[in-house]
Amino acid sequence: MEARKIMSNTKKQKEDAMGLFDFVKDIGRKLFNRDAEAAEKIKAHIEEANPGISDLDVEFKDGVVSISGRAVSVEAMEKAVLMAGNIRGVTEVKIDKLQAPSVQAKVEYYTIKKGDTLSAIAKQFYGRANDYPKIFEANREVIKDPNLIFPGQKIRIPLD
Repeated sequence: MEARKIMSNTKKQKEDAMGLFDFVKDIGRKLFNRDAEAAEKIKAHIEEANPGISDLDVEFKDGVVSISGRAVSVEAMEKAVLMAGNIRGVTEVKIDKLQAPSVQAKVEYYTIKKGDTLSAIAKQFYGRANDYPKIFEANREVIKDPNLIFPGQKIRIPLD
């Protein structure tokens, strides 16, 4: 299994992000069959959910996705990265050309394990299983149905 990484656009974000986004290469949504169509398909996938990225551009080469544009928030940047990173065949996501505000909200990243449910994850992080909608809403672009999550998938856990 090959690890995926995220590269941030500021030194502090790079230091904070290292190791957080080591995805499993063979898990995720299959969007493309050929590398030649990957950038276009990934861009359309991100734009479809519209997490808050303007002037979006996506490049793909040898499993590496490079995202550029302007994010309206750190949350928008994180969602775009998770959307690209949870695609089968992507090995790394770079955002060094993506403009985003500085980090303000507290967020933790979680890799879903076999047998996990959003309720169990909510209980682990918030102490209450019924708080799972917070996690679902924070990851709506990555999780389309709260009952359909899969091992190896990366999600955001808002801690504020």
